[in-house]
Amino acid sequence: MKKYLIFLIVIFTALSCEEDVSFNNPSFQGMKDNVFWRAVDSKAFLGSDGSLIIEGYTGSEVLTLRTTSTTAQRYPLGTSNSKTAVYVLTVGADEISFTTGIGIGSGEIVITEYDDVNNTVSGTFKFNAENADGNPLAGDVLNFQQGVFYKVPISAQVP
Repeated sequence: MKKYLIFLIVIFTALSCEEDVSFNNPSFQGMKDNVFWRAVDSKAFLGSDGSLIIEGYTGSEVLTLRTTSTTAQRYPLGTSNSKTAVYVLTVGADEISFTTGIGIGSGEIVITEYDDVNNTVSGTFKFNAENADGNPLAGDVLNFQQGVFYKVPISAQVP
């Protein structure tokens, strides 16, 4: 009887185990002003000029990263208008924008992998963007650190 009981316990234990694996693929996340931020949805587009635009969305936020190409390399921010980071927060009817550009903000976007077979892009980012409109509802600077975009799908070209 003891053998049957042990056998039943082993069988029950083996059958009750399940693998509940979840993947964060694709992913677009970072630390926004020292608070964890994660996009609910993300996608990327190729510009007609060869540029790459990566967007992450939450219910009221859009983060857009733009580089001049899809080449795996470091793209400095705050040095041109073709390599930028733009964050837009919509609060009711108000829109608060933070941006980088020529002499505005600083940081970098690093593309670590551009997969043209599976049409995905991966990399890292960090930046300080300035309040574009001087909106008093927000501070002067928005800080993103430890930003990662992983296997973000690339859609058709931007019209």
